[in-house]
Amino acid sequence: MLSPPEPAQPWPGPAAGHDLDLVVIGDCNPDVLVLGDDVTPVFGQREKLVDRISLEIGGSAAITAVAAARLGLKVALIAAVGNDPAGTFMLDQLTREGVDVRTVLVRDGAPTGMTVALSRGGDRAILTALGAIASLAPGDVPHDTLARARHVHVSSYFLLADSLGPGLAAILSAARAAGATTSLDTNWDPAGRWRDERLSAAIAQAGLLLPNEAEALALSGAASLDAAVSALIGSGPALAVKLGERGALCAAGPVLYRVSLPPVTPVDTTGAGDCFNAGLIAGLLRGLPLPRAAALGCAVGALSTGALGGTAGAPGLPAATEVAEHAAIRTVRPDRSGIEKRPRVP
Repeated sequence: MLSPPEPAQPWPGPAAGHDLDLVVIGDCNPDVLVLGDDVTPVFGQREKLVDRISLEIGGSAAITAVAAARLGLKVALIAAVGNDPAGTFMLDQLTREGVDVRTVLVRDGAPTGMTVALSRGGDRAILTALGAIASLAPGDVPHDTLARARHVHVSSYFLLADSLGPGLAAILSAARAAGATTSLDTNWDPAGRWRDERLSAAIAQAGLLLPNEAEALALSGAASLDAAVSALIGSGPALAVKLGERGALCAAGPVLYRVSLPPVTPVDTTGAGDCFNAGLIAGLLRGLPLPRAAALGCAVGALSTGALGGTAGAPGLPAATEVAEHAAIRTVRPDRSGIEKRPRVP
């Protein structure tokens, strides 16, 4: 294992004295998970048997919140659910996991969002009805909660683009002014719009951008990963691109780092990227430089795939730290063929 030097521009430490480690803003909904080797529906009123169907904690923000709480962080969630059994399920499950849900709004006029995820090992298809998810507005984000946070993370921007999007840059700016560090994971854009002025303004106020590889390409409009990384770094924030079983690529300044772990055999990859986010944020809050925090994120993401659903396999800090110790961290540089590894010996 190679140990790199500190990043050229170290991650700025959060302000001390805040009583919440993490505030997560975004989506909160149950996941109906359908698991099997063949989960493709057949129309014509034909019934197909699958291995398993279960109801799990869902929503990228909610999964990140739970995974962070498992790592020992004090976490609050800001989201919206309906006044219905699905909303009650989410509030009960999150409370059981130690997530503060007092800032989750309960809407009388909208159903709780729901997702059906058809999962076959390392791949899945996702169907989502937004419901109350898309009702979360800037006025629903309490400034006193932001002021209590060491870190503020936003998930699933594109599900909230029309409601929260117009005020998100101001929310992140207020969090930073109160002393918090900030991060943004846009997730996939079902509408295919990808970039507008509101998102560009939010990215500029996010200290860290957390796309996966496909999202990085779409957000940047680039044709290759190295070009996408260069473009996104130019937008201002530090960057960690999730590469699935290949680990992560991160940059805080001019030096790029490739972080990888020994491969695992996944049961279900639902929520692995959200768990990565939780691990990386936990590492940063513990004072780790970005590449080592990304190694902790990779460990949390990898371990989360060992069970069905986004949170069942999310580990505690000791297990994640042990796996992260086996991470390979290397400096890399772009060349004509893409991102090329180049070890740097300390």
